Amino acid sequence: MKSKGMLSKDGWLLFATRCSRMFAYGLLSVVLMLYLVEVGLKEWEVGVLLTLTLFGDTAISLWLTTTADRIGRRRTLIVGALLMALAGVVFLATGNFVLLVIAATIGVISPSGNEIGPFLSVEQAALSHIVTDDRRTDIFAWYNLAGSFSTALGALAGGLLAEEALHFGLEGAAAYRPVLWAYAGIGVAMIGGFALLSPAIEPSAEVGPQRKTILGLHESRWTIFKLSLLFALDSFGGGFVIQSIIAYWFHVRYELDPAMLGTIFLFANLFAGMSALAAGWLARRIGLVNTMVFTHLPSNVLLILVPLMPNVYWAIGVLLLRFSISQMDVPTRQAYTMAVVNPDERSAAAGVTAVARSIGASISPLLATIFIGSAAMMSLPFFVAGGLKIVYDVLLYRAFASSEAQVKKQEEIVQ
Repeated sequence: MKSKGMLSKDGWLLFATRCSRMFAYGLLSVVLMLYLVEVGLKEWEVGVLLTLTLFGDTAISLWLTTTADRIGRRRTLIVGALLMALAGVVFLATGNFVLLVIAATIGVISPSGNEIGPFLSVEQAALSHIVTDDRRTDIFAWYNLAGSFSTALGALAGGLLAEEALHFGLEGAAAYRPVLWAYAGIGVAMIGGFALLSPAIEPSAEVGPQRKTILGLHESRWTIFKLSLLFALDSFGGGFVIQSIIAYWFHVRYELDPAMLGTIFLFANLFAGMSALAAGWLARRIGLVNTMVFTHLPSNVLLILVPLMPNVYWAIGVLLLRFSISQMDVPTRQAYTMAVVNPDERSAAAGVTAVARSIGASISPLLATIFIGSAAMMSLPFFVAGGLKIVYDVLLYRAFASSEAQVKKQEEIVQ
């Protein structure tokens, strides 16, 4: 039964696991590329590994999320947490390129500081199941805010841990291993958290008429497939500027140390989280699609401006300004996706759109690392990312905001 008041115990558990996971992702993202270079990988090998990480996430997430409503959401989340812990352990244990690629492909490693694996899709479906429809966008906004704050704290902690390790005499890759120990430990803790979830998060056990499904979708599949293509384009652009790559760019261009990088991304993620909180208020006034597009466009212009700034202070300032409006589309996108599908399609819909985003982002990190390795092209990832994401905004607006039926649907959702 959906709660109209405070979050239920399951809701608080889902928020807690989200916070733990995003802290771990932020922790790792600031130092991951630095660590991989220190263990002996070349820049192009790091790019291949990051790309295969996202490809592996695509396959694993598609399988888990499209079957989660059938095999159980709680079981799916536990499997994801186990894969996260195992990936952390393998990264700790070896610097062998082949073994790292296998661990990154099968396991759950976040190079971007953003969500990866089946967690987000299944948690969205579970939250949609235990809150009322009129609270969905606001709950997702708080959910994203909590995640952004946790990523910010993780990014700061990752930089500080690496810096303190240097003070204790650890050098090279050893200075970054405490971060990987923490990452694996959080994965283990999440297994316990997911195990405490109740059957209330699962879809209804009532059996309706049999429907032909594709990837777990039936009535909503064409809408979701169209959204997925657009989300893949947006994510392809975003893959050029994932957090690990931006951190490495600042390290190479301005010689910033891990502690400073951690501080930058602390504030970046805090600003991103606060921007997401305003999404529910804005969506009720101008609609979900309008909120997605009209906040996303200026953030992408700011992204293009980052490498054009005259010095590091201006570059950091523009980056932080960009983060202050960049995430307002996230809870609205999530709420919109959940609203246009049936309850028994929610895990699959969230999973298919998330997988589309993973596919979109899977090639661009490899290209970005090649660009950064060249002095003449090192700023190109910002230009390509901003341009592609602007194209996405225009196409999204034309595909959905111009349709009277979709606009009416939005109005019904946000009332």
